[in-house]
Amino acid sequence: MPNEIGRENGKRVVTVTSNVRGRDLSSFVADAQRAVRDKVQILPGYWLGWGGQFEQLQSATARLEVVVPLALALIFALLFMAFGNVKDSLLVYTGVPLALTGGILSLWLRGLPFSISAGVGFIALSGVAVLNGVVMVSFISRLRDEGHPLEEAIRLGTITRLRPVLMTALVASLGFLPMALAHGRGAEVQRPLATVVIGGIISSTALTLLVLPVLYRTFHRKERSRSARSFARRDHEEVHREELPTTVEHS
Repeated sequence: MPNEIGRENGKRVVTVTSNVRGRDLSSFVADAQRAVRDKVQILPGYWLGWGGQFEQLQSATARLEVVVPLALALIFALLFMAFGNVKDSLLVYTGVPLALTGGILSLWLRGLPFSISAGVGFIALSGVAVLNGVVMVSFISRLRDEGHPLEEAIRLGTITRLRPVLMTALVASLGFLPMALAHGRGAEVQRPLATVVIGGIISSTALTLLVLPVLYRTFHRKERSRSARSFARRDHEEVHREELPTTVEHS
């Protein structure tokens, strides 16, 4: 007989505890729920609930469903404030899905589950990935404002900003490397976060240097042709003005 009878809402409660090791909590609870549903018959008047860390995980997941879209929307709003137009903001914003792809792939390669710490890592990763795009797009736009053609501005901007982009990615990756390799207490929280950030930074840096210049050229191709037509029209007007005869009236 138990030494103490627990009650909840006036009803007797029996608590069954378990320690989960070597696997993630969500998949363990899913397997346990499946086993209980198939092998245990719940009699009338009895109920079954799953609490503890799993309940906290559910509440944290619900909060992340609100925080992550809000953070992504805030990042886009800050980009729009920085560039003043939707086109360049979307160009830089493409670094976010490129980074998320690397983060998901790194979790899969290491066999780590998607956890709350991994979700926090995706939020931090989005900011770092956008930073590389801001550095490159802003410099290319400045070269175009100085009068460089579109192709030349993209080529010079990519070559000139190669070193700052690589330095940013290298510093961030090395900073999270000890967390990704940790095996002590709290490593189950540190490893997913650091793995997401490192893998996402590597993929976003490589794809930013390769994909972003191509996207910039595609987005601004019409502006290039429009500017070329305006220069040609202005040259034609100047030539036509030079060909007109000048007359001098004498009183």
